[in-house]
Amino acid sequence: MTGRSRMRLVVLGLSLSSSWGNGHATTYRALLRAFAARGHDVLFLERDVPWYAPHRDLPDPDFCRLVLYPDLAALDSWRAEIARADAVVVGSYVPQGVAVGEMVQEVARGATAFYDIDTPVTLAKLERGDEEYLSPAIIPGYDVYLSFTGGPTLERLERVYGSPAARQLYCSVDPEAYRPMDVPPRWDLSYLGTYSPDRQPALERLLLEPARRAPEMRFAVAGPQYPADIAWPANVERIEHLPPGEHAAFYTASRFTLNVTRADMIRAGYSPSVRLFEAGACGTPIISDIWDGIGTLLTPGEEILLAETPDAVLAALREMPEARRRAMSKALRGRVLGEHSAAHRAAELEMHLREAIGRRGRARRLAAAVGS
Repeated sequence: MTGRSRMRLVVLGLSLSSSWGNGHATTYRALLRAFAARGHDVLFLERDVPWYAPHRDLPDPDFCRLVLYPDLAALDSWRAEIARADAVVVGSYVPQGVAVGEMVQEVARGATAFYDIDTPVTLAKLERGDEEYLSPAIIPGYDVYLSFTGGPTLERLERVYGSPAARQLYCSVDPEAYRPMDVPPRWDLSYLGTYSPDRQPALERLLLEPARRAPEMRFAVAGPQYPADIAWPANVERIEHLPPGEHAAFYTASRFTLNVTRADMIRAGYSPSVRLFEAGACGTPIISDIWDGIGTLLTPGEEILLAETPDAVLAALREMPEARRRAMSKALRGRVLGEHSAAHRAAELEMHLREAIGRRGRARRLAAAVGS
């Protein structure tokens, strides 16, 4: 490495091996592949849970070591690795995440970070007293809180919850995995995402109702866990699970794709979904619901379309000239590759971790000086 020392990073995350029913795996894959490409060593410790076992689409990554551990007690055998790492990251939704975080904070000699891929959901849970994977008590013990949400939430994490440093670390995209494909057009509007009750009203309003009103058009919804009682219009194709290797072809086969956002993330704002960047890297124009901060990521009307009603969606599908749609595709892809690639995000991660390492080192030196 030139000008940088090699970093030993340990990550304890929800999943790297399986993308089934979660957005964490593809996020970690893009970020850690790019982080490793910067010359760093990465160990990923993943809880071996039965619901991911049949769906492991990356059992042996080539950019890091992946270890599946059966239970909390089994993490004891990795204490030495955690202790000597330059930085240790614990992710949101890790099973028994509070106990995992307590162990990491006790053992790690390097910097510790909490990586929240679900920040608004996490904070809503904490307000309800739900400490499934994070508690207010352990937040100040993490040297840095890496948040999928930016904007005012960062100040709240520091002021209300006592984080020493809350830093924005948005999701990103791997341009090698997400790029335009040579496939025939198949759908006028698509959506890719796991079922969520608080996203379903927006999906109903911005895709299913337009489909009912435009029977001559073709639509698709891909993703698992949708209830059996949903009344899908005849022109909406359902795809139960789409492995990451097929995402790019899915997006490229769509004239437009839809982005809808969970209610907690709409309230917080500044919480982009990874589908914005993945579809954008494929050059597929996006129709999105509206939330604070979206204009800081992509320019409305030029790089993304915003819609609140079925009429607005149908106007885009029926009235946008093809030349403008192609211009939007080009502008969107250029913005995503220029600002939101995994390489950009890996550089930000390295910067945040090195700053945390530096702060920890200064604190130790000050404590030693006071004690001498």
